[in-house]
Formats: sequence, C-alpha cells, structure tokens
Amino acid sequence: MWILFAAASALFAGLSAIFGKYGVQGADSDIATAVRTIIVLAFAWLLVFITGAQSGIGGISCRTWLFLVLSGLATGASWLCYFKALQKGDVNKVVPVDKCSTVLTVVLAVLCFNEPFTLITAAAVVLTGVGTLLMIEKKQVAKSTPQNKSWLFYAAGSAIFASLTAILGKIGIENINSNLGTAIRTAVVLVMACGMVAVTGKRKLLGKIKAKEMVFICFSGLATGASWLCYYHALQNGLVSVVVAVDKLSVLVTIAFAWLVFGERLTLRSMAGLVCIVVGTLLLVLLPA
Repeated sequence: MWILFAAASALFAGLSAIFGKYGVQGADSDIATAVRTIIVLAFAWLLVFITGAQSGIGGISCRTWLFLVLSGLATGASWLCYFKALQKGDVNKVVPVDKCSTVLTVVLAVLCFNEPFTLITAAAVVLTGVGTLLMIEKKQVAKSTPQNKSWLFYAAGSAIFASLTAILGKIGIENINSNLGTAIRTAVVLVMACGMVAVTGKRKLLGKIKAKEMVFICFSGLATGASWLCYYHALQNGLVSVVVAVDKLSVLVTIAFAWLVFGERLTLRSMAGLVCIVVGTLLLVLLPA
C-alpha cells in the first residue's frame, strides 16, 4: 500500500512543479515559497484535525522534535533553492537535477538505516546519475554565461537538501502520526521561508504578485501539501530508498506538462537521460522483490 502513496506523491509533486513554474514567472521566488508554505501548512493542519492526530502532540519526544525541526529546515532550504532554479532555468532541466537527490538518499539510507545495497541498487544509482548528467544541456551555447548557468547551482542545492529531508524526516516520524509530523515540519519551513523574506526585505513585493500568478502559487501549495502527506505516509511504512525513488518519478509528470504547457522539448540526449532515470527508479522499486 505504501507504494501507492509514493506514486500519488510523485503525481502531486509533478503538478506542484508546473504550477510553481507558472507562479514564479513574474513573482519573486522567495515570496512565492513563503505563500506556498502557508497553503501547505493550512492544508496539513486541516487534515491533522480531521483525523484527530493533534492529540499526539503531547507525547512527542525531544528526539522526535529535533529531527522534525531539522527536516523542516532542510526542506525550507531545498524549496528556496528549487524555486530559484525554476525561475532561472527550464523545468525539464531543473527537475532532473533536483531528482538526483535519489542517489544521495540511497547512499544515506544504506548508511543510516542499513537498507540493502546490492548490484541492482548500484546499477540503479549509476543509471540515475548518468541520466541526470545527460539531461543537463546548455540552453544556448553562444550565450553561455555564469548567469545562464546559475540555475544549476540552485538545482544542485535543492537536491542535496532534499536528500537530507528524507533521512531526517524518516527518523522524525518513526513514532508519531505521519500527518502530524508533516504539519509540524511545514510550520518550521514557514518560519524559515518568512525569515528569508524578512531578512532580504522583500515583504513589499507581496503586493506586486499578479492575481493569476497568486492562483498558480496557491495551486502549487495545494499540490505540494497532497504530495507531502502521501510521501511521509509512504516513508513511515516503506524503505526510504524505494519511496524516494518512486516519488522522483514525478519527473515524468513534470516533463509531460512542460511539453504541453510551456512547449519545452526534449532532445535525443535528454530523452536518453530520462530513460536512464526511469529504468534506475524501476530497479529500485523491484529491489525488495
């Protein structure tokens, strides 16, 4: 059953990236991140109260609080990097780099949770890494400047923090309801996102967001909330390496919508990279069998 939740997480994560790309086309990425987090927070706590999970707050240990907070901080850092990358680069290039966090997560899961690392796992990791490299292409060779390449730096940062999010989150939700854990983590992300907006003095930019952009930012937040709830439910009950791998299949949803909505096309090289990522993910999914 947790595989189905991981698959649902991938679907909603793909939609979140597309809605987010629309939302940050004219809006500041830090402001957009803070607004999205407010939506996710409201969505998460609504589900907590619907399921009655709020009664478990008093029983949360100090260790659990620590890892939930650390996971939330890692998530906030990942989001800030991710949406800055989306603002600067093509969706079908940013997302694959972000999904490279699968490789880092598999390694950390083996080290932290003693999850199996076999030849199949190694092959999956190599395929995912090679696929990501194949999908990173220069948009315009003649105008290859540091500014044009800056999206890669932010996308890589997003991947690193995303891998830490999964590991810290797995530890943080070991003994509590996954919905409650998600809501608490989201509150930490909101504090971090709002803090970033305050420090950079961007609060005045909130009123400059167009209505259409705000709608898509809110849609992105709702999709993210749904993705997170499914993701952490799956993470609580399944293998970290497999859950993260299935979740990263959201790249298929994202690229499909990027083609339909933004007209972004994949080259033969990028297509080969996508195939490698998908095959590597499927190997990890089949691993427990």
